[in-house]
Amino acid sequence: MNILILGSGGREHSLAWAVLQNPKCDKLIVAPGNAGIAQIADCATIDIEDGGTVVEFAARNNVDFVIVGPEAPLAAGVADRLREAGVLVFGPSQAAAALEASKAFTKEICAACNAPTAAYGHFTNAAAAKDYVTAHGAPIVVKADGLAAGKGVIIAQTVAEAEAAIDDMFGGSFGAAGAKVVIEEFMTGEEASFFILCDGENVLPIGTAQDHKRVGDGDTGPNTGGMGAYSPAPVLSDAIAERAMAEIIRPCMAEMAKRGMPYQGILYAGLMIEDGAPRLVEYNVRFGDPECQVLMMRLGAQALDLMHAAAEGRLADMRVNWADDHALTVVMAAQGYPAAYVKGTQIGGLDTLSEDSSHMVFHAGTAEQDGKIIAVGGRVLTVTARGATLAQARKQAYAMVDAIEWPQGFCRRDIGWRALD
Repeated sequence: MNILILGSGGREHSLAWAVLQNPKCDKLIVAPGNAGIAQIADCATIDIEDGGTVVEFAARNNVDFVIVGPEAPLAAGVADRLREAGVLVFGPSQAAAALEASKAFTKEICAACNAPTAAYGHFTNAAAAKDYVTAHGAPIVVKADGLAAGKGVIIAQTVAEAEAAIDDMFGGSFGAAGAKVVIEEFMTGEEASFFILCDGENVLPIGTAQDHKRVGDGDTGPNTGGMGAYSPAPVLSDAIAERAMAEIIRPCMAEMAKRGMPYQGILYAGLMIEDGAPRLVEYNVRFGDPECQVLMMRLGAQALDLMHAAAEGRLADMRVNWADDHALTVVMAAQGYPAAYVKGTQIGGLDTLSEDSSHMVFHAGTAEQDGKIIAVGGRVLTVTARGATLAQARKQAYAMVDAIEWPQGFCRRDIGWRALD
């Protein structure tokens, strides 16, 4: 079949890599793609948030199946437009994508089905939000209600920090995403990522991972879109995963169906785990980045079969075949990230690295100029390796990092520390 993937990050590069392992893929197009994706697939420049444009492109290129990578096209209703045009698509409807597009909506769903999550308040003005903080004290979590590229969450250690975050959000620091603010109880425990395929009726867990959100070693500094990840996440044991399915995932999916917005696609549940009990931190309606990279390395060719089954409503017949291995990815970012960062610097050494089922450099913020790879984004490369053990995967990933010649880039040196140290 002819397949179109929407997106341009490391997530989409890893999806493209996995899809191409499957002989059912006859032709692959990625829009808009990046320099790394262009080495393995056709890339096209279109507005991926314009449903009409995507539908027209799919028709013109005889596309059989569309995989939507990032959240913005989903929130814009691109999956709806494709379904209306009769194009098979992997990704939730605009209504169901509110699970990520509005944190207050997710809280409402959790409340309706008694899914365990943090206590919260939802506010449309700074004064009421600050009153809530004063009443509850710190530490406390301040979140932009809408889409903020993974950066609209402030863990405030003091009331003053929380009030400053509230002022920033209502002051426009996160654009329209901060027009409404959710303030949550600070949950203690260990956070992990749980990925579940949904076809509107059936649910199928496909893997666990653990991200590293903060920019610095030892989980210091500001939050980022993610500085590295590994899979599986030991803290999310089989018993805890099944408890999360029973108490959180299945009830929430049933509530969504009850409201006439059945969920189809990948559901990414961020969970806080303490004393064996999971609570929902938030939902995302797409694969995480960089978690997708480690999942795709471990899933390989079957990833396409699983996504296709979810889109066609056939998940009840599917099983996931996991190898008994581990994968770890290290994000290389431009100096200055997540604040202002340098663009246009050259990256060398990539052509010296072998790329196979155990070693891959997935591109994110890259472009090709005169035959050279140039950094054009904040998070630029995700260097990924598989191994029989997590320690082996980490050793291989950092050996690859050290072979890349990019003085203007940096990475964390402690990815995997929770499981290994």
